[in-house]
Amino acid sequence: MESAASVSALFLEESIQAFHSMKKLADRAMAQLGEEQFHVTLDDESNSLEIMILHMHGNMLSRWTDFLTADGEKPSRDRDGEFEAKGLGREKLLELWEEGWCTLFRALEGLTPGDTTRNVTIRGEAHTVVKAIQRQVSHYGYHVGQIVFLSKHLASNHWQTLSIPRGQSRQFKP
Repeated sequence: MESAASVSALFLEESIQAFHSMKKLADRAMAQLGEEQFHVTLDDESNSLEIMILHMHGNMLSRWTDFLTADGEKPSRDRDGEFEAKGLGREKLLELWEEGWCTLFRALEGLTPGDTTRNVTIRGEAHTVVKAIQRQVSHYGYHVGQIVFLSKHLASNHWQTLSIPRGQSRQFKP
């Protein structure tokens, strides 16, 4: 039977892998788009890639900076402002994107298996480290799905699949 420490180490390793996988999907999707496409919305209630990047960046900095010692909702965060278009260029948006992910990975890679049962707070609510990480896996997975969907829509006929192309599943069976 595995020890709690090895299960915790595996959890951290698998979580880091999941975040890397998400980031890679979004990176590959956004790489297929031009500068102007980062500002397109499908309708008045939809978010552009710019807005999704701003939101994820703000969330990542807030959640992962001083992860173990400060509330995950930092007083300096302007969440509402994350949903306001700024007209930032692709290069700046991708800088923010990378900064957010670097903050996340630095925090996760600094954790030890013993940290997984510690408590952290998000908006004053206590979460175990495991719960806080799972909360963000779910949240970022949701937004990465939106990024991939919007990127695929905008790339249209020029889209290059991020997984197994349609009609080719049999080639990938063991």
